[in-house]
Amino acid sequence: MIGVGLGLSKCNKIPFVSTFAAFLTRAFDQIRMAAYSQPNLKICGSHAGVSIGEDGSSQMGLEDLAMMRALPGSTVLYPADAIATNKLVKLMADHSGLDYLRTTRPPTPVIYKNDEEFIIGGSHTLISSATDQLTIVAAGITLHQAIIAADKLEKAQLPVRVIDAYSVKPLDVTGLQAAAQATNNLVLTVEDHRIEGGLGEAVAGSLAPLGIKIHCLGVDKIPGSGKADELMAYENISANAVVRMVKSLL
Repeated sequence: MIGVGLGLSKCNKIPFVSTFAAFLTRAFDQIRMAAYSQPNLKICGSHAGVSIGEDGSSQMGLEDLAMMRALPGSTVLYPADAIATNKLVKLMADHSGLDYLRTTRPPTPVIYKNDEEFIIGGSHTLISSATDQLTIVAAGITLHQAIIAADKLEKAQLPVRVIDAYSVKPLDVTGLQAAAQATNNLVLTVEDHRIEGGLGEAVAGSLAPLGIKIHCLGVDKIPGSGKADELMAYENISANAVVRMVKSLL
């Protein structure tokens, strides 16, 4: 599949190839070689994270962000709803290079309006106030958990900022830095991916050298089979886990 996609890209086509994110691990040799061939190749990894639920750990894409971020010249995008997915697919089609889109299995609420603008290297601030004490950075399924957590924290008089880092690579470093500096230089990332190599490490690598304190929530156990909410709670990436972490930091 990857080899055919690379060949089509060299014939001036714009190929989109897709499979479960977990299955891209077996194709990584071809993806890596494609990256060094400077392709115009679009890859979608679906069923990402523990939130796929009952299928179990063998089907969960938990390392894909790390793989794709490591490739030279790659772009890594992670939408949180149907509107964002539609807009980011269009961006990929218009962008020349090796692009990766990570998608989620469970149905999610629609956050964005149809006229929302997205750019490669951008982010969106979804919740903010002048009294925010910390910035939560999330993407995909955990963005919804962050929004729920922010509502609970607001009721506890602990306002926080919530940012959708839909462009994991390149990251919106300028926007994230500004948010962090406005919220006590405190950032919490939350992601449905292994802590190693994912969104949290991308944010930490960019902001920690600037004196910003980064704390990361991500998958750090061996997940089993269960409902999405149960597995996110087990891995401490649920809304309640975010609330507990924020309270411990503040």
